[in-house]
Formats: sequence, C-alpha cells, structure tokens
Amino acid sequence: MKIPATVITGFLGSGKTTLIRHLIENAGGKRLALVINEFGDLGIDREMLLGCGIEGCGEDEIVELPNGCICCTVADEFLPTMEMLLDQPEPPDHIIIETSGLALPKPLIKAFNWPEVRSRVTVDGVITVIDAPAVAAGRFADDPDAIQDERKDDPALDHDSPLEELFEDQLLSADMVVLNKTDLVDGDALTAVRSEISGIVRPAAKMVPAVHGKLDPGVILGLDARAEDDLNGRRSHHDTEDDHDHDDFVSFVVTLDPIADPAVLEGRIRMIAEQHDVLRVKGFVDVPDKAMRHVVQAVGDRIQRYYDRPWNADEQRRTELVVIGQTGLDQTAIHAVLMGENAPALLEAV
Repeated sequence: MKIPATVITGFLGSGKTTLIRHLIENAGGKRLALVINEFGDLGIDREMLLGCGIEGCGEDEIVELPNGCICCTVADEFLPTMEMLLDQPEPPDHIIIETSGLALPKPLIKAFNWPEVRSRVTVDGVITVIDAPAVAAGRFADDPDAIQDERKDDPALDHDSPLEELFEDQLLSADMVVLNKTDLVDGDALTAVRSEISGIVRPAAKMVPAVHGKLDPGVILGLDARAEDDLNGRRSHHDTEDDHDHDDFVSFVVTLDPIADPAVLEGRIRMIAEQHDVLRVKGFVDVPDKAMRHVVQAVGDRIQRYYDRPWNADEQRRTELVVIGQTGLDQTAIHAVLMGENAPALLEAV
C-alpha cells in the first residue's frame, strides 16, 4: 500500500505553516512527516514548527530543504529526502510537503513518477492556500483573458506576469483550495473571491473557507487524488518549459540588535510594506528581559507577533528578519527603516 503525501502550496504569507501546525495538533495519533521548503536561508518555518510545543513535532519528524524551490532541486534534494523517509523502520502514515511560496506545484507532482518513489508513495492531494483578503484586494490575481486581450491591443503589455502566473499555476494544480483568513473579509468580498478562484481552478477542485488555517484534518487528508496520474489535467503556464527561475524575487536577511519594544519594530515593518511594496517579512526577535523568543510574521501591512518558546540555554539570542519581495527592492532603504535611528544592523544578501 502506498504512503499518501499531501502537497501544501500557496503564495507567500497565505498561512501554509499555520495550517500545518493545526494538522499536527489534531493528528489523532497518526504519524506525520513534514518536508519544509523555504525561500531564504534562516529556516524560519521549520523553527516555528519546532517551537510550537506539539507532540510529534520534533527534529526527527521535520525535514527541511532550505534556500530554494523544491521543484528546482528534485533530483538533488527532494528524492533523497523521500527515500530517507520511506526507508525508516517505521515509515510515516502520511507525508506533508510544504512548498515555498515561489514553487510551481506541477514539477513536484511529476517527481512522484520517478522510479525511486512511484511504487511506494502517491500524491493524496494538492492543497493550495490563498490569502482571501489579498485576493479580494486584487493583489495577486488578474483575469488572464483580459490580460491577453490587452496584449493584443497594446504591444507594451507583451510580457510575462510572474506573480499572476505563479498564483494561477498553484491554483491549477489544486485538488482543494483553502480560502484562508476569511474573518478579514465580509460576505460580499468572499463571494467575489470565490467567483474569481472558480474561474481559474479545475472543475473538480473544491473550495473551503478557513480562519487561521483551522480545518479538520479529515477534510484535507485522505483525498486519494493520485495527482501524479493526472498531470495532463493540471495545466500550467510553464508546460512547454524545461525549467524556470525566480529572478523576479529577492530575499535578504536583516540582523538587528535586541528590540526593547516589539511594537516599534512592527511600525517599521508596516512602513516598509507601505513604502517599498515588500511582500513578506518573517523572523525572530530578541526582546531584552524576556525569556521567550518573539516571532514576527507579516504579509504586506498585516502583522502577527507572539512569543513561541523560551530561548534555549545553548542558543544565541538574536533578532533576524527575512525580507522577501520582487526584484528591485531598495535593500539599503529597507535596511535603514528596520534599523531605526542609531541602531546598528547587518545586512546579508542571500
């Protein structure tokens, strides 16, 4: 019997990690293995899961494929990781794969047809998580037909739309779309989002609303989609391409001194979101006189902050933030805002 694997994809900051935490909390004794793929080299998502304090969420259950897109490193990183999980004396009951926000799902689905894993694991389902308020605001989706019509009339528009194409590719591969953060939109806006998404997804794909990614695992796990056998039914803007890159995005790390007042840092993050169109900020904050590590996650100007766990005795307390946006970000200006007046910081390109 093949081990089921669920691929969880979605744009930056849609709530994938929060959804996974809820799945772990409500696993009901099922042995879950997690494969985490991040854009940026700090391992933020893995650290957040390790710091959640949930049973079954430890070092041995979480494998990280850092600094890149899982669909670009199938042979070198992903397949050896899958073989390692499958070769354990007690293999997992279910494998959950969280892709980076920049990943194309279809090449990853194709990888499940490789001889090394095809007879042992199957894609139970592809779950695409979307940020409902962002889509309601028109931030990450365009009408592809309208764009094509405009391109015919205006040669200046004859170019790729990487954000929109990425968003659509993630939806086109989905067996289920999670409309996350529905508490932040009203009924009319949610209806509009549903209508927009339904115009993109495959007819068989289901849509479910969620708040903070809180869904019964029985809704997401056990879809039995066998997606690797249905590649032709999952269109992609990149079907004719052998590869792709992420030159349209940039990620860099800002390291700061301890932050006495996290609310001040929140204000600075809000400022760079407004002034520089930053897509995502996430990281950890060292708050003096606090034994707990402070977590910061931001999507645009929407920011979450919380203390997740105590700093370990052998762990260096630090304030580090990953900033993600489209190529062309003014890193120097963003660095200066996050630094604040006379607060030294180190900027490391990745």
